[in-house]
Amino acid sequence: MVARVARPAGIGETCGVTVAGPRTPPLVLASASPRRADLLRSAGIDFVAAPVDCDERWRPGEPPPTYAARVARAKAELALRAGAIVLAADTTVWLSGQVEPLGKPADRAAARAMLERLAGARHCVTTAFALADTRAPRTRWIERAVTTTVTMRPLSPAEIEAHLDFEDWRDKAGGYGIQSRAAGLVRAIEGSYTAVVGLPLAEVIEALGELEFG
Repeated sequence: MVARVARPAGIGETCGVTVAGPRTPPLVLASASPRRADLLRSAGIDFVAAPVDCDERWRPGEPPPTYAARVARAKAELALRAGAIVLAADTTVWLSGQVEPLGKPADRAAARAMLERLAGARHCVTTAFALADTRAPRTRWIERAVTTTVTMRPLSPAEIEAHLDFEDWRDKAGGYGIQSRAAGLVRAIEGSYTAVVGLPLAEVIEALGELEFG
């Protein structure tokens, strides 16, 4: 038997009328990324974070945008829950003419090799996102990918080592994060800046509008 504790009127109810408590945000962010969380907060979007453990391995021959879209969908599927909108995303860095993307470097040597390839050249950053709306009996999906072209200035070996010393390469696709110290390495971008950070915010907001969120 569950015991009920009597409460004085005014705490959760008034004159016999139950007052609803704070509404749980229906948007679930299936990510542990502080960058994606910060972007959502900057737009005033309320959410709860629910990181998932997803297999993010690239499949041989898989085009980078397809790879990012597949992983974003897989993350969202792992975080599905009734009565909510789930948002998941995945970011990959890749060079034109090269099929295999540049993932997150496993160590300093791998990060150095990535930066040496990116220095003085143009590369692409694709962030794919998946939205799953489970508020209705049938889940509704919106899936999109945004690709931005980034031009990095030439870097001397000393500059690369200085960047590596700062350890901004850790847990970053391509070995850099444009929103922090690596901003000084980038000469130009063509496309969405927030997609390079980790979430194409304008496109996500548009998709949430299609789902009548907020």
